[in-house]
This record gives sequence, C-alpha cells and structure tokens, in this order.
Amino acid sequence: MKGVVAVEGTLTPVAEVLRRQGYEVIDTEGDLTRAQAVVVSGTDDNFLGRQDIVVPGPVINAEGRTAEEIVRSVIEKIGRQS
Repeated sequence: MKGVVAVEGTLTPVAEVLRRQGYEVIDTEGDLTRAQAVVVSGTDDNFLGRQDIVVPGPVINAEGRTAEEIVRSVIEKIGRQS
C-alpha cells in the first residue's frame, strides 16, 4: 500500500483511480487521522459542515479537475511528506 487517502463520497472516480494505483481509500466521514491526504469536492467552503477537523496532511480541492489530475496532486503531496 502506498498510503491512505480520504476521499469525499461524491468523488467515486477519484477513489477508483487511487485504489488502482495502490492507495488505501477511506471516507471523509470517518477517522481522518490516518489520512496522508484528503480530497474534497470543493463545492463547500465549510468542510463537511464541521469546524473541528484536524487533517494531518494536505487537503486537495477536486473542483474542475479530472480524476487523473487529482491523483497526480495526491502523489506529489504525499511524496513530499515522505
């Protein structure tokens, strides 16, 4: 496994590409402390309506981007953390 990425539920194509690339994909509704990156749709400025979220890695906005572009961003961001 290459890493753990939380992906918002509406972004199924992104989750599928990440899984094919060898990443573990978890839902953004769960425990985000394991996530090395979080991918959100970008349609809501208030992330999931919660203000108490602490994310250990980068939050990647998927708005207006293809699944492949988003996955490239995830790979770049997680690679920098290693």
